[in-house]
Amino acid sequence: MRRFVAQLHARGLAPRSLASLLSAWRGLYRWLERHKGYRANPVSGVRAPKPGRRLPKALSVEQMQRLLEAGAADSPAATRDRAMFELLYSSGLRLAELVSLDAGDGRLDLKQGEVTVTGKGSKTRTVPVGASARRSLEAWIGVRAQLAAPGEKALFVGARGRRIAPGVVERALRGLAARQGVQGRLHPHMLRHSFASHVLQSSQDLRAVQEMLGHASIATTQVYTHLDYQALARVYDAAHPRAKKK
Repeated sequence: MRRFVAQLHARGLAPRSLASLLSAWRGLYRWLERHKGYRANPVSGVRAPKPGRRLPKALSVEQMQRLLEAGAADSPAATRDRAMFELLYSSGLRLAELVSLDAGDGRLDLKQGEVTVTGKGSKTRTVPVGASARRSLEAWIGVRAQLAAPGEKALFVGARGRRIAPGVVERALRGLAARQGVQGRLHPHMLRHSFASHVLQSSQDLRAVQEMLGHASIATTQVYTHLDYQALARVYDAAHPRAKKK
């Protein structure tokens, strides 16, 4: 069984597919033990190879600039969208952290340029808010009353005036990407990945990025060093005279 799994893996079958196959075999032999008198399950103890850790997808600096430097926002909804995406990229927030923000509770301090959020494991952290995001947020706060329902405390609201739903944020981002010509299927978490990757490329300060992302373990943050290496490798391949294909 182990040899057969190794052969399938060598032919290119992915670890997750092998795990599903082993699970099916295990179930078959349990049935055979129960109903056909088989004395042992030959798949017991056989494990699939561990899947490699997927690298998070991040946009390049140029793609982020194209995405966020759209024309003037011509509606309250467009002003809101720009403020949301600027904040996600500026501060590395999770989508759930973004939509849970309330207006006027002091957690978003534009004067000090910081926002306080509660993330996974009920951990609270305070992260900087950049100048561009502050300008976009000020513009949104100025028109928020045009969309917000009376008494609604959420900072970001949807078309019905209530707290915006994560799905609405996702659709708005994809629509903006399509209009700005940014290729690929974008989701809000990619702005967090892009924030981490770009800050790490510039600062090389892994601990600071860990704190701003709210990661409990630095091992989680280290995945962004691989993105940084990939970016350097692309530059090398394009620039080094001995790296270019003839």
